[in-house]
Amino acid sequence: MIHVDFRSLTQPVGIMRIMAAVLTCMCLSLVAAVGYPLHPPTSYWVWCMFTWCFCFFFTLLILILEFTTVSTKVPFAWDDFTAAFAILASLMHLATSIIYPTFFTCKSCHRQIGASVVSWVCFGVYVGEVVLARLRPSGQTSGFLSTLPGIMKLLETFLACLIFTSLERGEYVSPKELQWCVAVYSLCFIFAIIIILLTIGQLTSFFPFSFDKVAIVYNILAAVMYMTAMVMWPLYSLKNKKRPSTCGYYCSWDKLLVVTCLTILNFIVYTLDSVYSIYLVTSPKSPF
Repeated sequence: MIHVDFRSLTQPVGIMRIMAAVLTCMCLSLVAAVGYPLHPPTSYWVWCMFTWCFCFFFTLLILILEFTTVSTKVPFAWDDFTAAFAILASLMHLATSIIYPTFFTCKSCHRQIGASVVSWVCFGVYVGEVVLARLRPSGQTSGFLSTLPGIMKLLETFLACLIFTSLERGEYVSPKELQWCVAVYSLCFIFAIIIILLTIGQLTSFFPFSFDKVAIVYNILAAVMYMTAMVMWPLYSLKNKKRPSTCGYYCSWDKLLVVTCLTILNFIVYTLDSVYSIYLVTSPKSPF
């Protein structure tokens, strides 16, 4: 039987979610009032708008599902999902709060400055929700996405999204080595999403073999693939290319450097994920 639960809106986590929904809506309104930018990097503007839309929609959805108690009927760990969403929203807002004011504000751009400030406040609200979720009285933040391997999977997919946002088609059409790098980013992103979905959907028990060991093999392969991309991308995209003196504060060369840095970061995350996964499986306390 479904009934309304006003306590879900009055408890600290509920209040923070209401604040987050209002703040993301404010960011959307301020930036929409300014309009679509006529100068690059438009892909970063799209990322910022996507972040605020995505976080507003899912925050509002979580509020509605908890208010109507439908959240108790979902076929997955609800607390795990909401904690993971808060972590992901924090990461997305951190990136957006840096990107938007860097590329789209000026001294006389009052609405853009306002959106940037509100975005930073929203980042703080989501971080507060993460803290409350981790310090909940029950102390039982169970579920894959709330564990360290789950958080690293979220970070891997998040960094991949930033890489996709920074890619420009004309920069990786040739040589073939750059196409391999894009294939690495795409394949690792897809398989990371599949692992996340299988785990939160509690479908791993249907596998006739150890899913944890499959995840270890994937993590090692992904780390090796990212290692090749970490070498090839800067070697072939920045080879004999200096930053043009006419670039100003932004040009396409900057995106190539951003992709290089994000590739290195994701290689580090995949490596740590592999090491930690092996440790969990080989640990004396592990059932495997």
